Amino acid sequence: MFDYTICNCKKVTYFDVQNALNTCKHFDDVEKTFDEVQKITNCSTGCGGCHGKILDVISEIMSK
Repeated sequence: MFDYTICNCKKVTYFDVQNALNTCKHFDDVEKTFDEVQKITNCSTGCGGCHGKILDVISEIMSK
């Protein structure tokens, strides 16, 4: 997988999300996991336009 920017406002990349997921203790719920990733990366705290993209990436990584 190539690294690419998901959140343009905060310059958060796919690898940033992947690294944040590595620090999460549980993957029981995508929305809860999103909250943890958001705390670590500050993604989706600007315009919020990337919220769906971040959720998609989290789901993709969690399903691997």
